[in-house]
Amino acid sequence: MPDPYDSIPLDFTERPPEEIRERAQSFYEVMAQRRSVRDFSDRSVPRECIAAAIRTAGTAPSGANRQPWQFVAVDDPALKREIREAAEEEEKTTYEERMSDEWREALAPLGTDWRKPFLETAPWLVVCFAKPYDVDEDGSKTTNYYVQESVGIACGMFITALHQMGLATLTHTPAPMGFLNDLLGRPSNERPYILFPVGYPAEDATVPDIDKKSLDEIVQWNR
Repeated sequence: MPDPYDSIPLDFTERPPEEIRERAQSFYEVMAQRRSVRDFSDRSVPRECIAAAIRTAGTAPSGANRQPWQFVAVDDPALKREIREAAEEEEKTTYEERMSDEWREALAPLGTDWRKPFLETAPWLVVCFAKPYDVDEDGSKTTNYYVQESVGIACGMFITALHQMGLATLTHTPAPMGFLNDLLGRPSNERPYILFPVGYPAEDATVPDIDKKSLDEIVQWNR
């Protein structure tokens, strides 16, 4: 058995209930303004901002602390164009051949189609890869645990970090996404999870007029 981790004191700040309520409400109000954006400005975003958001994502909990994620950040215009072309090829096939009528009907109010210009317009594309296993220097494999859950939490924290700093993003998942391994030179033990365009919204950006479910619709207290 591997040696257990050394223990260190927990760095935790306890707050009185009233402050907890105030902080919770304030954070909710900030996050309730978050929207998925498809109309981006081409204004540049400093690399350190992207690094800060990825660093925050990296603090996410993960099964057995394996941290089964890899982020790839792209701002090279030529590479972004290649990613757009490959994504649109897959998306066109999906919309025209793979997508069921029910799925197409569900997407219709959002006004989306296979064309993805934001993949070139946004100053950054950040791809999160999930790693079902790691490969050691000697070629041996180490299994990772709760990979989908762990990477999903990390991506949620990445989205939250971007919104907190005043940037916009979109969870883009063209399927299949294997082209990202090829274009970005990632190994076979990594699977593309989400492709995030990141930047400022365009000045004339619009978003669908949608509502979120109420608290009563998404929670049950006890049995």
